[in-house]
Amino acid sequence: MDEFIQLDGGDLGWAFGLIGLAIALSRWQKLDLEGQFLLATGRTLLQLAVVGYILEAVFAIGQPLPVLGIILVMLTIAAIASKNRLRDAGNFPLMFGSIFFGFALPLTYVMVFIVQPDHWYDPQYLIPLAGMMMGNAMNSASLAGERLSSKIKSSRLDIETQLCLGATPEQAIATYRREAIRASLIPTINVMMVVGLVSLPGIFTGQVLSGVDPLNAASYQILILFMIAATNMLSTSLVTAGIYRQFFNSDSQLVLE
Repeated sequence: MDEFIQLDGGDLGWAFGLIGLAIALSRWQKLDLEGQFLLATGRTLLQLAVVGYILEAVFAIGQPLPVLGIILVMLTIAAIASKNRLRDAGNFPLMFGSIFFGFALPLTYVMVFIVQPDHWYDPQYLIPLAGMMMGNAMNSASLAGERLSSKIKSSRLDIETQLCLGATPEQAIATYRREAIRASLIPTINVMMVVGLVSLPGIFTGQVLSGVDPLNAASYQILILFMIAATNMLSTSLVTAGIYRQFFNSDSQLVLE
């Protein structure tokens, strides 16, 4: 295969033309997104530059504590972001635990039985895989939690009727919980349905651009999609199980503020 083409500062400078085009179109169509594009551009540059330097140092050290520290910071940020999206329905321990178990179990399975690096804490594998899984778990958990919370709040009469007929809180909201989980997993399933036909995901594209054999890149992409599916299923199941309990008191009565 052809040698990997490195991008230098001049190449990235030309890349700003793409953001300039987006800003120009926003201004032309009076969308008022220019400020947000500029802010997003600045954050992209700063955040990725900082992450690049940190990861370079972590890779050079090659010890487990820095690797686990980075993963903990990423997990904490993901949990905070999810909590903020859910407002009154979410709380930090619930989101932290749901995302953690959602990605930790599939990641452990993959590292032990599939990837099998020389060291379990190898940052080349552990950090990128954990990051992708946490990002997807965060989005799916937020979608499922928000959907379930809204549905419970808008279905008070139906839920209380079922409770009066002898249903437990879990039985009374079971339909809404299933709907919330299904809705949050639609993007994941849609990607799996059309991958390679309509879209080429980032990991596949990145590996091919870096010179990796396309068949090997496809294998990694298959693995990652399966990991994401398992992660999202676990995290949404956990977060919805935790959220619905917040709407009932110890006497199994629906409580809506």
